[in-house]
Amino acid sequence: MKGKINDCGKYIRIGTTLYKTVQRPLISGDYIEEKIPWSYETLRQDYGKNNLPEIEKYDGFCIIPDHVNYKQVHGTYLNQYEPISHLPSSGDFPNIRSFLNHIFGEQIELGMDYLQILYTRPTQMLPILLLVSNERNTGKTTFLRFLKMIFGKNATFNTNEDFRSQFNADWANRLLVLVDELLLNKMEDTEKIKNLSTAGDYKIEAKGKDRREIEFFAKFVLCSNNERNPIIIPKEEVRFWVRKINLIEKDNIHLRGQMAAEIPHFLNFLLCRELSSKNESRMWFHPLTLDTPALQKIKKYNTNKIEIEMAAYCYEVMDGLKQTKLRCCPKDLMDVLRESGLRADINIIRNILKDSWGLNSEKNGEYSFYLIGIDGEFIPVKRKGRYMEIEISVVDKILL
Repeated sequence: MKGKINDCGKYIRIGTTLYKTVQRPLISGDYIEEKIPWSYETLRQDYGKNNLPEIEKYDGFCIIPDHVNYKQVHGTYLNQYEPISHLPSSGDFPNIRSFLNHIFGEQIELGMDYLQILYTRPTQMLPILLLVSNERNTGKTTFLRFLKMIFGKNATFNTNEDFRSQFNADWANRLLVLVDELLLNKMEDTEKIKNLSTAGDYKIEAKGKDRREIEFFAKFVLCSNNERNPIIIPKEEVRFWVRKINLIEKDNIHLRGQMAAEIPHFLNFLLCRELSSKNESRMWFHPLTLDTPALQKIKKYNTNKIEIEMAAYCYEVMDGLKQTKLRCCPKDLMDVLRESGLRADINIIRNILKDSWGLNSEKNGEYSFYLIGIDGEFIPVKRKGRYMEIEISVVDKILL
């Protein structure tokens, strides 16, 4: 919530825990409201025993997203979902319109529908939006920043590693999870995002706290400079909307500020606009309307999930150990793939290693194969047999 700094002496009690509402200053000169844990002893030191400030009391927190008819209090519970700071007002938004035309191109009406549903129906499931381009200066990151400007603290930036962490309390209760520079080339990463995109409930976990179940309504917007393999998308998958973004011909260094000023007008437009699409699936859009050449390119590249998983595992080990070679037998990789949930026949693995990767097993003797532990550590295992040597340049060609 942006704006002029307000009273910093507001205190609330949630259950048995005391919080102080503060206004944290930002680089931009604005302030953002936060609730930080406080103590009654500090309160008495600041105000004296007989002059304590008024304390608002609630039984607990709830998370109820709403942008049009937002309520901060629901019964005896305080809403953790943040109100957005922009109030709709009539007016034009030429810079936003031009920018969205660049992002969504021939699918501009679907793009407007996507943003309208985000704003007016925040609990509606939506497809995983992925913007890709091998080129820089296309506006992909600017689009993420644009969403952040609209939805404020209800949108958060994640890294690739955040999806692999067991701790998710900082993003699991947001409206938007935004990822720049996406590169999740393991099947388990794809499965996690896919399942989350259609999950109604999810277990949230923070360090030092018990896991608890929440209603999950987050949407994922991803960006990548890798057009072929930013994430593994199986051929039959229908939960992704992938758009190839072209280079911006004329750069406008003032665009973000210009779009920020137009957001109230844009929100008013979304409130008054009639949707161009109907609710035809659990993620609103009919899958055929979201089928793009960019999506088909990734699906085609990822047809052989076994080869991608093999390459990803080998790269992770070599990169983690700072080595350029990895020794293994086909059975080593078969066991690894089966651990990750892929039923891989040893003959298929052998053919990939020999025919696709051009390797042979002329060397016979002892070697060390590396397993990846639960905490990410690399565990050497002594093996003996006719092993192959995989060079990092081979897996680089597959993954990049």
